[in-house]
Amino acid sequence: MNNNAQMHIDYLIGIAIFLVSIIFVFSYTTGLFTPFQSNSDEVTLVADRISTSIIEQSMSAGNPRTPNLLNGTKVDNFFSQVNANYEGTIDYYGMNSSFLSYNLNITMQNTSSGTIDYSAGKVLPLYGNIGQTKRIVLVQNESTGDEYQAMLAIRVW
Repeated sequence: MNNNAQMHIDYLIGIAIFLVSIIFVFSYTTGLFTPFQSNSDEVTLVADRISTSIIEQSMSAGNPRTPNLLNGTKVDNFFSQVNANYEGTIDYYGMNSSFLSYNLNITMQNTSSGTIDYSAGKVLPLYGNIGQTKRIVLVQNESTGDEYQAMLAIRVW
């Protein structure tokens, strides 16, 4: 009887189990240390929460069916208030506590002309984890009824 070029079934099962376990270990350990390296997910969630609050409460035109329609006067007042009282704004949105504090930068850019219409908050740092949320909004002028499209960027670090 010739047994050349034949593998035992035990050997094949052992190799298969070994390879599956190696693949499992490598796929599991790639994300194991990620929570300890960065908190960018945390600041992105904070940026998203702040953007929702600013757009739907502070600058909204008041129509619940169109949450991204902003009142031009409220937009002017909001950016003036943030520039005048940055610390009060941070406290109002719950971004300052004894345990953890965040910084904020808000920019509104006109999408048709590409110009930055409004900017408030601190200057962005050169490095570090920055969470960002961008939302497309319509800004309506109350007196004329004209509207223009803008991109509102909320950055938190």
